[in-house]
Amino acid sequence: MATRVALKFMRECYLYSKVKSNNNIPRHYFSTASSTITHTPQPPIPKRIPQFSKKGRLLTGATIGLLIGGGAYASTVDEATFCGWLFSATKLVNPFFAFLDPEVAHRLAVSAAARGWVPIEKRTDPPILELEVWGRRFSNPIGLAAGFDKNAEAVEGLLGLGFGFVEVGSVTPVPQEGNAKPRIFRLPKEGAIINRCGFNSEGIVAVAKRLGAQHGKRKMETSSTSSSTGDEVHGGKAGPGILGVNLGKNKTSEDAAADYVQGVHTLSQYADYLVINISSPNTPGLRQLQGRKQLKDLVKKVQAARDEMQWGEEGPPPLLVKIAPDLSKQDLEDIAAVALALRVDGLIISNTTIQRPDPVSKNPVAEETGGLSGQPLFSLSTNILKDMYILTKGKIHLIGCGGVSSGEDAYKKIRAGATLVQLYTAFAYGGPALIPTIKAELAQCLERDGYKSVDEAIGADCR
Repeated sequence: MATRVALKFMRECYLYSKVKSNNNIPRHYFSTASSTITHTPQPPIPKRIPQFSKKGRLLTGATIGLLIGGGAYASTVDEATFCGWLFSATKLVNPFFAFLDPEVAHRLAVSAAARGWVPIEKRTDPPILELEVWGRRFSNPIGLAAGFDKNAEAVEGLLGLGFGFVEVGSVTPVPQEGNAKPRIFRLPKEGAIINRCGFNSEGIVAVAKRLGAQHGKRKMETSSTSSSTGDEVHGGKAGPGILGVNLGKNKTSEDAAADYVQGVHTLSQYADYLVINISSPNTPGLRQLQGRKQLKDLVKKVQAARDEMQWGEEGPPPLLVKIAPDLSKQDLEDIAAVALALRVDGLIISNTTIQRPDPVSKNPVAEETGGLSGQPLFSLSTNILKDMYILTKGKIHLIGCGGVSSGEDAYKKIRAGATLVQLYTAFAYGGPALIPTIKAELAQCLERDGYKSVDEAIGADCR
């Protein structure tokens, strides 16, 4: 930027000097032999190289130096402040998305992240937020839930926003359109969204191609970082940044296990962790897979498919199950028993709810079918999270998801038993500026209560 400005300044100086020099050349010649003025043809004006005075040269050089130096200062010395400005500036743009159809706004947001039209977080996360899970280092526990980048179009841009991890999907084996539009409904006063998208997906082939290309690029970045620092970088299979892949099933499929197995075979090589999504309310019959017998049979088949593949020293990606918040106490006990018996690597708690708690119930939009997400889901999902932490005796990593919109919310999820935390709806409303705010608030909460790390606070309300 500074170089372009400097070159433009030099060009302006050149043009100004040239015009001034040309204006000093007489354009009319007068005859002294007559009292009348005679206009004789004007000889060609010789081109002159503009001559700058010593003072002018010094001034020009000083100006160029200041411009270059100022640009260098802004891009290096004060990078953190400049980065903060960029994130804050997104607050000016984000409100305009509210005037668009929800799905159009979502499409534009994904495209912006895919094209790099979003700020990049250059500031390091507070050390107190760092933790290691499944042998992978997370710079912070705040992640983006599945549903935003369904087709893995914007992984690099989203990780660049400062999320500790990003989960793409849900991805179905065969491309499908999902449910009829409109299928996304805003409830801005309640900080909520109702959706009935129905696993709209471009399919595993399209997603695999994108992840394959991104995988190679991120591997190069990891190698470059390792060689320059001399330290090993634990960013997973394709760091930096942790990438999860959420697997779904096709509506017309009669064999759910086959769909998830196909997803494992095709996408697990690119994932830092895999998720079996059996809790969306928008695919008929899907939630029935949360039953004890059905879940046990499904997890066994998917684990077998993963384990039969060839893996390096780092081993296969962890396998998680995403459950619904609309479960009975018996349902939760059955899921916990299966998860412990089969050594499931983690549970995501929770997906959207079919309930309409206050104040959503009073909104006319509440009559729309679909899953409710956002702030009204917070209490329900957090209570389920706490129950599951107790039932699994803290032996399984839990990801708290549902209604997180602040650092205090994230902190409550962690105290309720979450190792990691995800958000989506709050990000849709708040935009990129929300991410550094949540991380800073979470760090303050931990320090306020005397914790030195996230690990120390996990499950604090259940002890």
